[in-house]
Order: sequence, then C-alpha cells, then structure tokens
Amino acid sequence: MLQNTITDVFFDLDHTLWDFDKNSEMAFDRIFKDKYPHIKTTDFIEKYAPINQACWKLYQNDTITHQELRYNRLRFSFDALNIDISDDEISEIAVDYIEFLTDNNHLFDGAIEVLEYLKSKYKLHIITNGFAGVQDKKINNALLSGYFTTITNSELAGVKKPNSIIFDYAINIAKASKANSIMIGDCLDADINGALNAGLDAIFFNEKKIETPENIKQINHLLELKKYL
Repeated sequence: MLQNTITDVFFDLDHTLWDFDKNSEMAFDRIFKDKYPHIKTTDFIEKYAPINQACWKLYQNDTITHQELRYNRLRFSFDALNIDISDDEISEIAVDYIEFLTDNNHLFDGAIEVLEYLKSKYKLHIITNGFAGVQDKKINNALLSGYFTTITNSELAGVKKPNSIIFDYAINIAKASKANSIMIGDCLDADINGALNAGLDAIFFNEKKIETPENIKQINHLLELKKYL
C-alpha cells in the first residue's frame, strides 16, 4: 500500500479511464452507416487500431504533426483495405470523427467506482497527450470533471508524454511534489517510463495483459488500484 506517502494521483485519460477503442469504433460506425455503407466497421477497425497507435507514437515523439496524424491514420487504413477514397473525403471523415467521438463516453469498468474511492483520500489530476478541445469535451461529457483538481494536456505544457517537462508542468500547477505523486496510465513508454524518468512513481494499467518488466507496478482492472492506494 502507498497511501501513507502519496498525496496526488495523476491519471492518463484515453485507454485508461475513457474507453477510446469502444468510443472510436462507435464514431466510425456512425460515419460509415451514414455515408459509406459499403465499409464494414469491424474490418476498418482491424486495420485502423494498430495504425492509429503507430501514428500516435510518432506524434508523441514529434515525428509527425497534429494534421499529419489525423490524415495519415485514415489514409493508411483505407489503403490497407484497398478502398479508393479521396483526400477531400478523408478530411471530411476526420472532422466528423472528432465531432462524433465525444458523443460516446464509455468508461472502463470500475472507473467511476475507483474515482469515488480515491477522491476523498487524494487530489486527483489528469495528464493527457490528447488535443485540448477534444479532451475537455470527453471529460465533461463523461461527467469526470468534478473528480479532478487539475487537467494538463500537451498543448498547455508545450510537450507530450514521455517528455519530463509535461510531468514537471503538471506537478507545478497541482502544487504537488514528485515524491508524493503517482502516475497511472496504459502506455509503458509515455505514461510509465515517462513518469519514472521524471521522478514520479507509476502504475501501469495493463488491461490487455501484455508482457511487462517485473519491476513495474501494474493492474489489469481499475479497481485493483485499491491494492496500492
């Protein structure tokens, strides 16, 4: 248990509290049923999910821009399915996708229960690489805003996880100390190694149960945080 030393708990948002995969699939399903009924959502998602993850990794390491991320993940997915689609159509889908994405607000099982459990014991915060406007809508529409004292996004900090500057920024605005803070997230590189390298403790939300170094604290379900906090 860590409750004797921890005062501030920092959460990632997407893939940690907010079920990005489920909400994303629902957004694409709405787009395809309305305008592209010949595209099967499950077939698209099978290609899109790993491509999106790879594009996000490039984005968080400043290898591609925000605009390139939004375009490439769609272009590469349609190309992988051998679907002929114009750049104008991709631009329209990209806009609709971001608009529809925040209409769906499925959270991971146990998210609200664990936030209720933690909120009286710790100050809770968000650190996210997502785009400010989109992330704010997700948090507000999912009724999460009341749980968090501060919300740090990469646009505010000027850098993205795993850069230690975003963790320093979050600690500063939270008026917290690194020695008494812990980060919880789903990405070993951005969330866990980023936090550890910045001087915070960390817990890996390993919902997919991937192979993980033995020295990493991890949980497979959010309610397992009660073992640590």
